[in-house]
Amino acid sequence: MRLSLLGQSVSLLRALICTMRRWVAIFVRQKCPVLESWLLLLFFEAIMKFRSSQALRKIVRNQRTRPLNSSDTLSTGELSHAMDLACVFYFKRVLCLQRSAATTLLLRRHGWSAEMVTGAQILPFESHAWVEVGDAVVNDKPYMREIYQVLERC
Repeated sequence: MRLSLLGQSVSLLRALICTMRRWVAIFVRQKCPVLESWLLLLFFEAIMKFRSSQALRKIVRNQRTRPLNSSDTLSTGELSHAMDLACVFYFKRVLCLQRSAATTLLLRRHGWSAEMVTGAQILPFESHAWVEVGDAVVNDKPYMREIYQVLERC
């Protein structure tokens, strides 16, 4: 009984993730970055709840930058602002890892080669995640690398 229930939960989660990926693809084509951002937040919420942070990092690592025409590309500032608005309209507090993973995918889907960066500081112990395009921090304060020791880039 318990195993069949677990199997149903896993298959339901897979179906939900596939459906969310299709919705995100539709909104990419229709150029609705706030809604696309909100759906990416929801997608990573499900990944963080039902899978591991390693799975989250693997998804971010495997998402390649999509080549787009320069006339079609929104700026990093516009896409970051869309993510800010999506975070405002999200139904709960958005964590930095969730937000950074979603922002990285959003930027890569719009032609920017973004990296999700995770870092930590020793005293007081604290960890944080942010997004960089080139050497510039996109979704956070520009001095993040001075506060946190970089642990990983995806």
